[in-house]
Amino acid sequence: MTRATRLLTALPPPQRGRLMELSREVSFAEDARIFEAGGLADRFWVVRSGAVSLVQQVTPQRRVTVASLGAGDLLGWSWLFPPYRWDFGAEAFSPVRAYEFEAQPVLKLCEEEPALGMSLVRIVAEILAHRLEMTRGRLMEQYGSHRHGVL
Repeated sequence: MTRATRLLTALPPPQRGRLMELSREVSFAEDARIFEAGGLADRFWVVRSGAVSLVQQVTPQRRVTVASLGAGDLLGWSWLFPPYRWDFGAEAFSPVRAYEFEAQPVLKLCEEEPALGMSLVRIVAEILAHRLEMTRGRLMEQYGSHRHGVL
């Protein structure tokens, strides 16, 4: 498996500095719902401390954790792609501190500084590819355990 990419450490220092100028520090209490699937994706976060669960509502009574995020991880990518709606929900698994970025100022910065925009999109794509690979691995493990390894 590939190593997880961290948004802020993957950006070159000058680009990271420009992006961080648009951030603000926020916190979420344990069990707080940060966003819900289908809601407007108009911001994103980089987790500083704590743990966040990405959840999918599979039935009205059942929510399934599809990923767990921790320090350094990007929370939210739907702000970057139409229709700008969250694909999953997110809940604070523990108290969370994070940097919050509003999408519109970040997108404007990306237009003004195309090299930064390209770096940001490339890094988000790497993060998504890694998460897809991790999910695929978990599904293969789960499927294999129920089907005796036959795929």
